[in-house]
Amino acid sequence: MLVDIQLDGRADRVIGRARELAGLGVDGLFTFEGPHDVFVPLAAVAPVVPVTVSTNVAVAFPRSPMHVAHTTYDLTLLSEGRFRLGSGSQIRPHIENRYGATWSRPAARLGEFVAAVRAILTSWQERTPLDFRGEFTRHTLMPPTFDPGPNPFGVAPVLMGGLGPVMARTAAEVADGLMMMPFNTIRHFRERTLPAVAEGLDRARRAAADFEIVPQVMVSMFRNDTERAAADAGVRRLLAFYGSTPAYAPVLEVEGRGDLQPRLNDLSKRGAIDHMTDLIDDTLLETIAVRGTPEHCAHQITTRFAALGPRVCVYFPGYHPAPSHIAALVEALH
Repeated sequence: MLVDIQLDGRADRVIGRARELAGLGVDGLFTFEGPHDVFVPLAAVAPVVPVTVSTNVAVAFPRSPMHVAHTTYDLTLLSEGRFRLGSGSQIRPHIENRYGATWSRPAARLGEFVAAVRAILTSWQERTPLDFRGEFTRHTLMPPTFDPGPNPFGVAPVLMGGLGPVMARTAAEVADGLMMMPFNTIRHFRERTLPAVAEGLDRARRAAADFEIVPQVMVSMFRNDTERAAADAGVRRLLAFYGSTPAYAPVLEVEGRGDLQPRLNDLSKRGAIDHMTDLIDDTLLETIAVRGTPEHCAHQITTRFAALGPRVCVYFPGYHPAPSHIAALVEALH
């Protein structure tokens, strides 16, 4: 399997980290919407580190499809065709109260956003008139002054991040692929996501071979008890954060743990983070995340996800595994 690792940190410091990870054998680097911009770090590393670079994911609703299309075009140039755009919806409180944007019908809006970005990129690439008319956005004006022309490296893949069946179905209709949320289980994926993907492909009359599924997984990786304690703590904290969010309740429900979400949500509102992580027992941790030595983690990842596609995105939330551990994980997955 190809292995993508999260690239975090400030844009003025990521080149060294990117070079380190590339030296360990990783195939790709991805950013997410955290304390720094999701695109700028990739602009810094794309010209100097010869691996795939991706947004995982760029929040769509506060952005214009035209802005994102221009950024995608330029990152494709900088990376010499190694850029992949992942877009997502986030949740309503963040869209309205953090970004100051509007929220409505997330699957429909995100699907249209992705379709608009693809239409703009295709218009430039194929020298065809831009005529995208959607429910939420319209793009019908492209004077030569603003048209960059065909990209010598082609059109970048445009993927959607998603969890629920409506978002998965929409992704299969309009996107080049689905980036599975890391708060997921193989049972939830098989019972709810895969049927939705099949329905979306059928609606759009697309072949499964034309649609990519990218699994994402949290990893608690260690070789001794001290490392295990740090890795488990980081993973439990992120699991508790995701589990407190109503949008992720279906994952817990499928596993018979639906009662956990409101308990985690109540604790999060009271700021009781330590009590939240106490609710993430070993069984739940090992059902959602993978856990063990690098070699054992690689075995679990391939057992769960190898049949879905050739690429996996790996998270080490809240802790920093030794470089030798990352190299061993990558080697085993390869």
